[in-house]
Amino acid sequence: MANKAQQPPYLHLAEVTASQFLDIWKHFDTDGNGYIEGKELENFFRELEMARRGAGVDPSNPTFREKMKEFMQKFDKNKDGRIEMSELAQILPTEENFLLCFRQFVSSSAEFMAAWRRYDTDRSGYIEANELKGFLSDLLEKANRHYDDQKLQEYTQTILRMFDLNGDGKLGLSEMARLLPVQENFLLKFQGVKLTSEEFNAIFTYYDKDGNGYIDEQELDALLRDLYQKNKKEVDLKNLRGYRQSIMSLSDGGKLYRGELEIVLCREPIV
Repeated sequence: MANKAQQPPYLHLAEVTASQFLDIWKHFDTDGNGYIEGKELENFFRELEMARRGAGVDPSNPTFREKMKEFMQKFDKNKDGRIEMSELAQILPTEENFLLCFRQFVSSSAEFMAAWRRYDTDRSGYIEANELKGFLSDLLEKANRHYDDQKLQEYTQTILRMFDLNGDGKLGLSEMARLLPVQENFLLKFQGVKLTSEEFNAIFTYYDKDGNGYIDEQELDALLRDLYQKNKKEVDLKNLRGYRQSIMSLSDGGKLYRGELEIVLCREPIV
């Protein structure tokens, strides 16, 4: 939790490193829910303005509100009224922007999922911390980013600090996917469609007609449409194709097993 008396870190710098970026994030995301929103957002914008202008600002001033509105129009890509990690990476001038460099490689979330699958060998929805270095190295190489071992170590430690909050040495897919641009993070699209274990088992069994433990791409398409209709969400066919492709990146030769789909659609992994 941020110390109110403490100066917001690093906002005055021309560039921030990966670890400084995380310090800024944690300073403003005081409740640790993965968003800068509400009062946190007002504090962030006020202190960013102060750092950039070198003078105090008055949040009650109508001009402040107008500037904040313009700021959100520019950076709040998904228009949800809050800032998430990938959006903050667009705002802050990050040295060799280690978050943005992933986007240069990850033109689709399907590519991210394919990289993930190579390291999540037991398909648990997690990769071990000791595999993370290889995962990040893979992404950086595909992004044609030059890095040395020291920089890779810094990125690895920063990602660990971001996501391994309970210190168990595991990183979850949905957490790591926060590195993706908002519009490419298909996992965010299912936030309002998350299923309980019972609901997930029932819907998977329904679509796994022959009981062989997996579904194919056509069955997944029907399943996703059904989910959208049940949750009264408008089905965008272009987006649906993208989500389907992303999820199928986790499949084994076109066979999407129960455990793989569970990673995407379940609130918690089924034990």
